[in-house]
Amino acid sequence: MSDAYVSVDLGGTNIACAVADESMVLLGESSVPTESHRGPDGVIGRIGDAVEALCSEHGVTPVGLGIGVPGLADVREGRTLFLPNLPTQWRNVPVAVPLRERLGCPVSLLNDARMAALGELEFGAGKEEENLTFAFFTIGTGIGGGIAIDGKLRLGPLGAAAELGHQTIHPDGPLCGCGNRGCLETLASGPALIGKGAWLVRSGRAPILRDIIEGDLNRLTPFVMVEAAEEGEDAVREAIEEAATCLGIGVANVATVLHPDLVVLGGGVARMGPMLFETVRRTVDERVGMFPPESVRIEPSRLSDQAGTWGGLALARNPGICLE
Repeated sequence: MSDAYVSVDLGGTNIACAVADESMVLLGESSVPTESHRGPDGVIGRIGDAVEALCSEHGVTPVGLGIGVPGLADVREGRTLFLPNLPTQWRNVPVAVPLRERLGCPVSLLNDARMAALGELEFGAGKEEENLTFAFFTIGTGIGGGIAIDGKLRLGPLGAAAELGHQTIHPDGPLCGCGNRGCLETLASGPALIGKGAWLVRSGRAPILRDIIEGDLNRLTPFVMVEAAEEGEDAVREAIEEAATCLGIGVANVATVLHPDLVVLGGGVARMGPMLFETVRRTVDERVGMFPPESVRIEPSRLSDQAGTWGGLALARNPGICLE
């Protein structure tokens, strides 16, 4: 059997796995339900099952495993510190040791957003540009991020650096799950945008959107909101531009502090396209005044939804990459 690297993205709903050969050619992917109600030990067991099944299917032996987790992780000790959206919150749970003993290979942990940033750094924008300084925003159910300085991902002492979704945009804004008010995540994430769209439908202000989803709010997504806006639904366009402006303020804040070469927008919401990116660009141009704002490029992720997968593979290939 040949050697291979494995990436795992631990989510509240699913455990997504991917395996690549030593040349970093993707061999296959799989997904199994997390069944988080089983608790940490049960979920860790399911990760092991999923990795073994995928490797067996492709006739390979794992020589490295990189795991992205939805919260804070001690990257040196390989344990979770706080996963707010999983039962028991996984405080101080050793993950790397039991999986290393079971699979017989190094196991490394990283916050899932930072793992996506690592993927972009190693296999996306950073693959073509040496010593890149960039900020990575991943925009989906929440908003996370990662920062690379001179080609190296920076995590801070607790691995919590670049929680870009928890910068304050509106001081008296909505209460965030982190305990703060007015975080970017409460204003520009997928659920925030969908919530505004649902309110517009219920209030009768978005008849085009209502027709597109046939009155079923379960079918409401940021993408059907873009469709409605493009068909002339002004109220929906305003809602999208309001969220994109908040995101633009967040990008402008980070740009002013870091002056990166590049800001990358990834995650599902970033696929909304020009309506999002044009508003973000305009907002950054309006709000960055200490240097030419056009010196900061703003681009979609070159890896799209696969950034986290490739970040996990990068971590599996080089377990010490985030400790340098």
